[in-house]
Amino acid sequence: MPVQYWDYLKTTLKGQLGTSISSRRAVTYEIKHRFPATVELALAAMLFAIVLGIPFGYFAAKRHGGVLDNATLVGSLLGISIPIFFLAIILKYLFAIKWHVLPSVGREDVLSNAKHPTNFFILDALIERDWHALSDTIKHLILPAIALGSIPLAVITRITRASVLDVQNEDYVRTARAKGLPPLTVDRRHVLRNAMLPVSTIIGLQTGLLLSGAVLTETVFAYPGMGSWLRDAIFNSDYPVLQGGILFLALVFVLVNLLVDLSYALINPRIRYSSCR
Repeated sequence: MPVQYWDYLKTTLKGQLGTSISSRRAVTYEIKHRFPATVELALAAMLFAIVLGIPFGYFAAKRHGGVLDNATLVGSLLGISIPIFFLAIILKYLFAIKWHVLPSVGREDVLSNAKHPTNFFILDALIERDWHALSDTIKHLILPAIALGSIPLAVITRITRASVLDVQNEDYVRTARAKGLPPLTVDRRHVLRNAMLPVSTIIGLQTGLLLSGAVLTETVFAYPGMGSWLRDAIFNSDYPVLQGGILFLALVFVLVNLLVDLSYALINPRIRYSSCR
């Protein structure tokens, strides 16, 4: 066993993750074609969660105890509690089957002949200036992104609310207000910026989790990403795919969290100054 493990480490360090038992293709080839889909879905889901979650949490904290605050708490609780696959099925039924507004499966239309040199469909459409392909890709992203981003949205909302409530009662915030600074300046420079530290941590953790493969979301929407790929590997007992795919996703998770730690110095200059002493 030690000899086998050492041989596996040597081949892995060379970038050779084995060959899939099912498709007979290299695991690195599969990752190259699957990971861009998961990246697009994860970024779309996090964009949805950040754009809505931070404002909801901020305004809920500013109106603590009010109607908006209570509605935000109830909404975030529902967002955390509803299973992703159940929400995905509801979205498919409403927007795809009943109202015929958005597509329900895949990354693009089955009849599409768009070129994909990088496998990032949105980037490829921008490079080729294929606006029809860009619109088609975005439409296919909306429902999976909403379903996948529901839990991060709820988490970011609650963390932002709690962080803003803590920061706005600090001494330096009261001092800034006592100096006569405009309320918007105090909120932007002192409250919101300092409240973003725990929020950025949560964003990094949630992004790493989403990039690790959204198995349920990709299964419901037949989305060809890392999650559905690993699910098929489990059912097929495709161990090279499981070993290589999970190892790759673990490295991605560590890298994302490292980038989040490095971003602290940009969010809060005091951290950069203290580390230089």
